[in-house]
Amino acid sequence: MDATVPMTPARRLRSIFSGSVGNLVEWYDWYAYSAFAIYFAPHFFPKGDSTAQLLDTAAVFAVGFLMRPVGGWLMGLYADRHGRKAALMASVLLMCAGSLMIALAPGYERIGLAAPALLVFARLLQGLSVGGEYGTSATYLSEMADSRRRGFWSSFQYVTLVMGQLLALALLVLLQRALLTEEQLHDWGWRIPFVVGALCAVTALYLRRGMEETESFAVARTRERQQRGSLRVLLQHPREVLTVIGLTMGGTLSFYTFTTYPQKFLVNTGGFSKADATLVSAASLLVFMLLQPLVGALSDRTGRRPILIAFGVLGTAFTYSILSGLASASTVGSAFAWVMAGLLIVSGYTSINAVVKAELFPAHIRALGVGLPYAMTVSLFGGTAEYVALWFKQIGRESDFYLYVTACVGVSLLVYVFMRDTKHHSRIDRDHDIADDRDADITLPDRTPIA
Repeated sequence: MDATVPMTPARRLRSIFSGSVGNLVEWYDWYAYSAFAIYFAPHFFPKGDSTAQLLDTAAVFAVGFLMRPVGGWLMGLYADRHGRKAALMASVLLMCAGSLMIALAPGYERIGLAAPALLVFARLLQGLSVGGEYGTSATYLSEMADSRRRGFWSSFQYVTLVMGQLLALALLVLLQRALLTEEQLHDWGWRIPFVVGALCAVTALYLRRGMEETESFAVARTRERQQRGSLRVLLQHPREVLTVIGLTMGGTLSFYTFTTYPQKFLVNTGGFSKADATLVSAASLLVFMLLQPLVGALSDRTGRRPILIAFGVLGTAFTYSILSGLASASTVGSAFAWVMAGLLIVSGYTSINAVVKAELFPAHIRALGVGLPYAMTVSLFGGTAEYVALWFKQIGRESDFYLYVTACVGVSLLVYVFMRDTKHHSRIDRDHDIADDRDADITLPDRTPIA
């Protein structure tokens, strides 16, 4: 992007749309694994009871998260050195490759241990992609938005993230209730979503070609060439890095607990059918998705910190009760109400966490600063959520998982209480101040330029 050309509302909206659609496809591909795990688990892990098989697929789900810090590091470096657009296009290509690999992978009966090994490799590729997507996408949307509506526009990262998960579930509902039998889904129908995901990734790549680079990166490219994108520079911001880790820990664990795990929780603990569990997850995610821009817009009026504190207080106080209620739910309506209660609280984190992290860092290290510490924390807490929950169930102490989630939210609450409100101390606003100074230097040759 030429920083001397004004960013019109139309250009801004078009770029935000292109970035958001790509984000949707990325997260659809990522969550298709979780949504269809109950069907493909026997193909890759044929021995043991249903809990053991789900535990194996959850372990592979967690392994995919191990690559997310690597993706956050590599793509963050790339985005800070070569642009947000280039990094976002590369992440889509990696996701396409991983999805296609899962779609075509033979089962355990045909190639033995090579089958789960192939599944793990595909998830590692997808983890690399998603690890880079989050930090770069959060940076891009936050930088592209105008300061008055930054919370609102950046919330669309989670709108499209949840929409990707919702589309994966919607496809599952369509296949379950209209197109395929239960036997067909178990035999070969589970491959369909991964084929769809690979094709959609190609479309997303085309759309992202039309994205414009952000003004913040254009300014950083000319002013911070020697400092951009390195771990050494990132370590010059230890307080910001620790803030990202602390504010993410409870939020990401709660997010995965109430978005990806309920489908298995309702089947394995509540005794619901797979179709009913999918319906509850899909309906609650739809409402959750619509909440994101509302809470994001609220943060533009009240600040980011009060929203985060509300999530921390409510999550610490009610997570145990909500999960206990969900475990004892006997109807689809009551199960939906309990899941929705959890997601309503989690919205205080999901709607604004991206913009809060982006506002912490200067432009020349922003994508890496957002992506790497976030990905490390998600790998440790979000990626292991299902595995830890299933492990507690297997040893007969399922309620201990509820205490674990509560404790992590409590730790994040301490961070929210003591951190500064990034709405009033935003590094992104300083990018635009620098851009204004640079433009003034260009138009007024006799003015002493900023060193």
